[in-house]
Amino acid sequence: MAAHMARIRSLSRLQRFGLAAYRPYSSGTGYPNISLSTALPGTPKPVFATVDGQEKYETKITTLENGLKVASQNKFGQFCTVGILVNSGSRHETKYPSGISHFLEKLAFSSTAQYGSKDEILLTLEKHGGICDCQTSRDTTMYAVSAEVKGLETVVNLLSDVVLQPRLTDDEIEMTRMAVRFELEDLNMRPDPEPLLTEMIHAAAYRGNTVGLPRFSPPENIDKIDQVMLHGYLRNYYSPERMVLAGVGIEHDQLVQCARKYLLGVKPVWGAGKTGNVDLSVAQYTGGIVKTEKDMSDVSLGPTPMPELTHIMIGLESCSFLEDDFIPFAVLNMMMGGGGSFSAGGPGKGMFTRLYLNVLNRHHWMYNATAYHHSYEDTGLLCIHASADPRQAREMVEIITREFIQMSGRAEEMELERAKTQLKSMLMMNLESRPVIFEDVGRQVLATGKRKLPHELCDLISKVTASDIKRVTAKMLRSKPAVAALGDLTELPTYDHIQEALSSKEGRLPRIYRLFR
Repeated sequence: MAAHMARIRSLSRLQRFGLAAYRPYSSGTGYPNISLSTALPGTPKPVFATVDGQEKYETKITTLENGLKVASQNKFGQFCTVGILVNSGSRHETKYPSGISHFLEKLAFSSTAQYGSKDEILLTLEKHGGICDCQTSRDTTMYAVSAEVKGLETVVNLLSDVVLQPRLTDDEIEMTRMAVRFELEDLNMRPDPEPLLTEMIHAAAYRGNTVGLPRFSPPENIDKIDQVMLHGYLRNYYSPERMVLAGVGIEHDQLVQCARKYLLGVKPVWGAGKTGNVDLSVAQYTGGIVKTEKDMSDVSLGPTPMPELTHIMIGLESCSFLEDDFIPFAVLNMMMGGGGSFSAGGPGKGMFTRLYLNVLNRHHWMYNATAYHHSYEDTGLLCIHASADPRQAREMVEIITREFIQMSGRAEEMELERAKTQLKSMLMMNLESRPVIFEDVGRQVLATGKRKLPHELCDLISKVTASDIKRVTAKMLRSKPAVAALGDLTELPTYDHIQEALSSKEGRLPRIYRLFR
């Protein structure tokens, strides 16, 4: 009786909402037979929020009277990432001992005119839930802070003080010397030699100039770098026209207002002298080889130690990120892909890239084969890093040279589409992160004065054809190879043989005949 009354009450509710026309029950179930695609009668029409097309994507840029650029990208949320990017890096150290940028990275966010120590800076940021970081690369130095939007004024004031008013005391410089020595020691002991090989391949490709200068301080320069030298460097390279104040997650007008208050008319601690000593050298690609014989048998000890490996990196000149060919090179790099032989695979891991299909799947003894693309404002370098047992170094080099030659063949349609889709997917997923958007905005505005938006880049990626890949590969193969080798190099072919292999049709090394093995 109670169940029957409940059904009557349910039916009366349906009638009240104008649903009496629908059969209340069907196929023996107790649910109304209502199509999910049909709007319920009597329900109001939903009103969705709309965003103005320009506001949704636009990166706003303002240039202040002193030449400093202010760039911002709005993004919903209560936290923002704000920072200063400077057109300064290890490539600008031609007239100075190498290692100044490395020192400045370690000295960042130390004591300033307003703050007595690093701890004071961290406590100030902590009040706004903030964190700070400084990173230097070959061409850019980046000081960044992530904090609550409400603390924007404090953050910009702090950044201005950190960049333009650092104390650089003798104690801080001595502590930095210790930190740099430790980092260099750690770099040589790491099981993963990729940072070391990247240094070596740049030194080989651009011997003694611009991006070929060392990013890490050489041990012999550590004691030479002092406050006077740092001030001399900062006077030349830390001028407002070489800087961008970038912010993500804040209103543009608010950021400009803070920039005018804290970055306009500020006299830096090193004095406001003329910057007539800026190095404007254009990168000169030379090619060549850098070898380091090293015992790698004890790099990774433990219950399951890594086997002793020889690491080879071979690179060829590509193009700068300002050229139209940059996008086809990025697609080519994605098409080559690769990784370690212990990768678990899965969607988006690149298991269908050429270095997996042609190298790691066919040669079980190869531990690693990965493609990298380094691009700068005046040059670029596309390289492949491979690792294997020292006894198979020669065979490994031949496999890499064959892959370089095969790049000039016609790319299959499915392979090309997969690489383009993967590149677009990686681009869009990375740009979900606020710090990544900040770096993208800052670097693009610093290099070009404007920003290409993600949808513009996706359109350019979509337009890449197989003939574009063939054309850029043919151009790349005309350059001399750059080679970096680390480990037991007994079986490493000579540089001339590697060059000969990259000039041949099949990428094979010249045969050598030995009386005794």
